[in-house]
Amino acid sequence: MHEAGQVVANALTAVREAADVGVSLRELDEVARDVLREAGATSPFLGYRPSFAPTPFPAVICASVNDAIVHGIPTGYRLRDGDLLSVDCGAQLNGWTGDSALSFVVGTPRPEDLRLIETAERALAAGIEAAVAGNRIGDIAHAIGTVCRAAGYGIPDGFGGHGIGRHMHEDPSVPNEGRPGRGMPLRPGMALAIEPMLIAGGTDGYHAAADGWTLRTNDGTRAAHAEHTIAITDSGPRILTARRA
Repeated sequence: MHEAGQVVANALTAVREAADVGVSLRELDEVARDVLREAGATSPFLGYRPSFAPTPFPAVICASVNDAIVHGIPTGYRLRDGDLLSVDCGAQLNGWTGDSALSFVVGTPRPEDLRLIETAERALAAGIEAAVAGNRIGDIAHAIGTVCRAAGYGIPDGFGGHGIGRHMHEDPSVPNEGRPGRGMPLRPGMALAIEPMLIAGGTDGYHAAADGWTLRTNDGTRAAHAEHTIAITDSGPRILTARRA
């Protein structure tokens, strides 16, 4: 899984380096496709169609801009100065899967956007820190939710992390808010994708856009998304999608 995770990490790094004012989301998808192709990996996103989706997903990344929380379809939209972009990417290699996401600002950042992104990263770090053998899924959820709520941000209900391994989405689900000491016990050998999603306005409401995929904030405020695939080991959590500094 670490090998698949490193393909994802390299794809996200390449996308972030390519993202600039005037670059289209579709062009960023092509950047990620090239990384996967060169690594001999395939995309678990491309052609994916869960029960809620009207059509199969047409890309290898989700590119969510500003008030889009997750699942944004890469289109011909060209990035503008100050856009907040969240990019989610997955890879399958030798029968194993990796999944990760990051958020960043293109061009000139607004302080409030930087704070939102930094909080998403802190929430992710708190969730990973709680992913130790002997804890439970609720401990991860509680750690994430505590960071998000303390900063005054909303958490989209019903969306969160998941188990991962041979397939992108496996049991158990990993909520972004919950009660500590509840849920499935964590044990060495488990692999999870932990992914906080934050809404800047502090409300939790969202809706699906006309494309049936993109989830947007109801209040129109911006959103941020951070994700890593991690393994629970005897010596603590191991991040399988860690990106090079």
